[in-house]
Amino acid sequence: MPYKLVIVESPAKARTISKFLGKSYHVEASQGHVRDLPKSQLGVDVDKDFEPKYITIRGRGEILDKIRKEARGATKVLLATDPDREGEAISWHLAQVLKMDEKAPCRVEFHEITDKEVKSAIKCARPVDMDLVDAQQARRVLDRLVGYKISPILWSKVRKGLSAGRVQSVATAIICDREKEIDEFVPEEYWNLSAQLTAEGIAFKARFWGENGEHVEVRSQEQAQQLTQRMENARFTITQVKWGERRKNPAPPFTTSNLQQEASRKLGFTTLKTMQIAQQLYEGVDIQGEGTQGLVTYIRTDSTRISEEAIEKMRQEIAQSYSPAYLPETPNTYKTRKTAQDAHEAIRPTNAARRPEAIKASLTRDQFRLYKLIYYRFMASQMTPAVYDTLAAEIQGDGLNLRFGGQKMKFNGFTVVYEEVLDDAQAEPDSPLPPLKEGMAASIGQVEAEQRFTQPPPRYTEASLVRTLEEKGIGRPSTYAPTITTIMTRGYITREQKRLSPTELGLVVNDIMQKNFPGIVDIAFTAGLEEKLDQVEAGSQDWRSLVRDFYGPFEQALEEAEKHIEKVSLEDQVSDVPCEKCGAMMVYKMGRYGKFLACPNFPQCRHTMALMKDIGVPCPECGGRLLERLSRKGKKFYGCEGYPQCQFVSWDLPVNDKCPLCGGRMVQKRGRKGEIYHLCVNEQCRNRVLVENPGDGEEAE
Repeated sequence: MPYKLVIVESPAKARTISKFLGKSYHVEASQGHVRDLPKSQLGVDVDKDFEPKYITIRGRGEILDKIRKEARGATKVLLATDPDREGEAISWHLAQVLKMDEKAPCRVEFHEITDKEVKSAIKCARPVDMDLVDAQQARRVLDRLVGYKISPILWSKVRKGLSAGRVQSVATAIICDREKEIDEFVPEEYWNLSAQLTAEGIAFKARFWGENGEHVEVRSQEQAQQLTQRMENARFTITQVKWGERRKNPAPPFTTSNLQQEASRKLGFTTLKTMQIAQQLYEGVDIQGEGTQGLVTYIRTDSTRISEEAIEKMRQEIAQSYSPAYLPETPNTYKTRKTAQDAHEAIRPTNAARRPEAIKASLTRDQFRLYKLIYYRFMASQMTPAVYDTLAAEIQGDGLNLRFGGQKMKFNGFTVVYEEVLDDAQAEPDSPLPPLKEGMAASIGQVEAEQRFTQPPPRYTEASLVRTLEEKGIGRPSTYAPTITTIMTRGYITREQKRLSPTELGLVVNDIMQKNFPGIVDIAFTAGLEEKLDQVEAGSQDWRSLVRDFYGPFEQALEEAEKHIEKVSLEDQVSDVPCEKCGAMMVYKMGRYGKFLACPNFPQCRHTMALMKDIGVPCPECGGRLLERLSRKGKKFYGCEGYPQCQFVSWDLPVNDKCPLCGGRMVQKRGRKGEIYHLCVNEQCRNRVLVENPGDGEEAE
């Protein structure tokens, strides 16, 4: 039977698409790239205008043989790899291998894996876009030149196995710069003054703002005491009252970076985990009663654009589920950043009628949580604003200026389904709005003076690092997750309680890069390269001339670095733990999941041990010490030192406190808005005791 061959990247996508297209199509998966630059050599001929040397990737030979065999029997071959630069390059490589004419209509794009979209896209084949391919080739060649030219210098001057990269070095530099800011930060004292006031029986609390209409910062205890005394003796009058209304608009639907940030803050996902699960939702999940369906649109995008059809269907869902007050008269639209590539829509559900709760049984827990996040973010983006009544009052007396401000929700709007987690502050809580009027006399009650100190900038989380990279134009949606994974794997940064900090190795390598390759770690220079790559994609810049312009100054920097970089000796810290295999005192090493113990006689002795920290809580089963451990996948858990005789383990941090209601064991948990609480493990109780609210941190995790 005659058939057409469709080549996609992943087997999961192949299975989903083959069900839509039927027996007249054969669908094969390339499993990603089939050709690349060789790992054993530079693979770029600098003397021949940076001609790349492509070879078949190890392990792809059998896959290519199968594809060639299928292609020989097909009446037509369609290249349906992912709709981005990398996907376009894979299609071009496949066309080269299969000796296809890339100028013929052989390339199709699936922006969502649904029956309708797949069948529609198949009818709209186009030639391979060589501008997209050239943009990918330029990025690949630039990255190879930087990595393969600088890394050997790091090997010889620092240690084997290190690497440098065009984007990873900038990301490392950003984290190192933040650490320097923290180290050099000098706290400054300040005081917050507030007073309880009563006006005609109405009690309210106001804060000190200034004197004689000028804002005043309270910087010392002496100043605070003087002002407190004046406030206690002053006679106050409400001089100005402003009632108003504040409208809070919904956030736009997700771009890749927004999704990574919000999944980190709300779900605790790493960027890598977010992209892995999002890929599953995009490629297709077997839904009870529907078969395999792609649940979300393409997941690598920096656009907030949404198709009119998708908006209209979501508006219908809103109209059916909520009163007319929740549906704006016209659809909400959002501006996309100037530097964004607008080739794809924002990330949204492929079917607005497919509610998360309705398909929960067909999804894993993490798939459900991420799909729910995407679905309700999109729904909220097409709903009306939340509306708040606001009150601002000024109170004066004895030349002192006090202020009161508050808000109260009048209409919840889009927040009925979704509210974005704030990065840098807590949401302003609702508060009673006292019926104040101008001219009211206000008597003073208790005055509070609270000493505070300015705080250093917080360390980055994965979410805030992704936001910073995006804001500064470093990398693209597809590069954030692998960049963070790489610098952690290399041991340049470590993650403790979701905060990223540089290791000693990271600081040393960054110092070398800053002194010898300032252009590579310069944010403006790297962002400028990204813009030029965008110009290559747009067809207005030749990719070889871009590489040529970069390589001249880079080659000079390499020559100077070879001469001037001195060898750095990084001494391993010796522990007091003897190696179980050879008796040598083990040393501390930094790995992908943090510090561990390793034998110093490597490679003759390869024994390693995980670091275990006593958490100061007795084992509830045997009374022994509970130790903090790492699983094989790097996830933290807590187990008894008496293992294997005592097999008590817990993913949550056990605490010494007992439940005040039932006396049961409690563990520490973190809520969606960053609050820390102790939770009773007794299923019949599950009592919560709030321990800490976030206030000074950068993000509520």
